[in-house]
Amino acid sequence: MPKEIDPKETTRASAYDLWMNAPNPMVTFFKTLDVTNLVKFSKKKGLKFNMLMDWCIGKAASSVKEFYLLPVGDKLIQYDTIAVNTIVKNKNGEVNSCDILYTDDFDKFNNHYLKYTAQVADACTDIDLSENSMIIGTSAILDTEIDGVVGMNSGIFNNPFMFWGKYRKKFLRFYLPVSFQFHHTHMDGAHAGRFLENLQTEIYKFK
Repeated sequence: MPKEIDPKETTRASAYDLWMNAPNPMVTFFKTLDVTNLVKFSKKKGLKFNMLMDWCIGKAASSVKEFYLLPVGDKLIQYDTIAVNTIVKNKNGEVNSCDILYTDDFDKFNNHYLKYTAQVADACTDIDLSENSMIIGTSAILDTEIDGVVGMNSGIFNNPFMFWGKYRKKFLRFYLPVSFQFHHTHMDGAHAGRFLENLQTEIYKFK
């Protein structure tokens, strides 16, 4: 279960003091991923590309301990689990939000992705796991290629967030520019960089 912890008892103590009340504590990294293996695996196995991305994001984040902490209001909350959020186009042509609990069991994650995104699309209602899990937001803008996105800093949602558009083909490989936004209290650049390297490593594993 999530619990409030004293920032002074964590490695984020200095960051908490520096960034919790900063006017713009959000940081955005841009990176181009080689997603060739995901594209080929998706087509070979008949799996959704965005599901594969979401699972790789959860897998990459699960080995970085900072992802289990999140500034919420003026508190620092520690979580036991991570969920990956995906935006779903519903039956009315609008969008809803769907959180999917991350698990190392790939088949289970895929089954949950298919089940809950279909449920959200049909019911036009969100599935929100934020009370129990640290949520990594994602948004795939599939209508166009994008070079990057800078998300909002509302002071309400401090969760890490990843954006991407269409992947691009260059010669025989496929590339995907992504934007990764995070709260500086949540993690430093080194942690974000390690997460992005982990993400690329997980993508390379699909064959």
